Amino acid sequence: MKITSRDNSLLRDVREVRDGKAPDSIFVEGLRLCEEALRSNLKIEAIIYSEHIAKKDRAANVIRELESLAAKSASVSEKLLESISYTKTPQGIVVIAARPQLTETQFKATQPANPLLVVLHGINNPVNVGAILRTGEAAGATGIIATKGTSDPFSPKSLRGAMGATFRLPVWTDAEFQEVIDWCRSHRIQTVSATTNARRFYADFDWRIPTALVMGAESAGLSEKEVAATDKSVAIPMQGLTESLNVAVAAGILLYEANRQRSNAIRPPFA
Repeated sequence: MKITSRDNSLLRDVREVRDGKAPDSIFVEGLRLCEEALRSNLKIEAIIYSEHIAKKDRAANVIRELESLAAKSASVSEKLLESISYTKTPQGIVVIAARPQLTETQFKATQPANPLLVVLHGINNPVNVGAILRTGEAAGATGIIATKGTSDPFSPKSLRGAMGATFRLPVWTDAEFQEVIDWCRSHRIQTVSATTNARRFYADFDWRIPTALVMGAESAGLSEKEVAATDKSVAIPMQGLTESLNVAVAAGILLYEANRQRSNAIRPPFA
């Protein structure tokens, strides 16, 4: 049944999704992200949009398509939309969609013969998580694995930072760290940890074979035990007094080196 008037129960449900209290649904805000949700064939549960944005041609077309899929819809004032918005400045449209869920088996089925995976372990800043997904897609990553304790890739802030990459990349969430390591090993995927004290620099490493890049938390990185659990470790050389890089920046550097090697089929003299 379509809802075209202000509906307090719908607004309450939307706020619960926004605040992470409805684990089976995700909160998507903004016209561009809502378009990505539509293109990605997510199951659309509800749409709420402002009376103002509905007057614009591009938005009107998107709203029409979303309403044909959604069980509930509501046209509201800018002020009412502000009360459910995740951002300080409402973006005119909010979609509630079913959360994509991939099991280990389903995730495996999405992977090509030569995967390039990114394992996010304990990264607690959703902005960094979103940035890594966005960069990962651009650099040719074939999937993302987020371990337990990592900021949710489907949170509103992560989704905004990823700019739709979360909908396009296979994402396996809530995995145990050792489970991921064992899974990679059983599928002959080398695991590579990024550390500041590794003896091998990232450009001297062979990224052309099936690989899972393991990135640790912003503050402490990976523990010695976690590094030891991976097959190899690499470092990014730094000059000056800088001790470490932002985890999203570091991931970007490593993934683009992997992309460079894979794209050019180079054969450097790896040790």
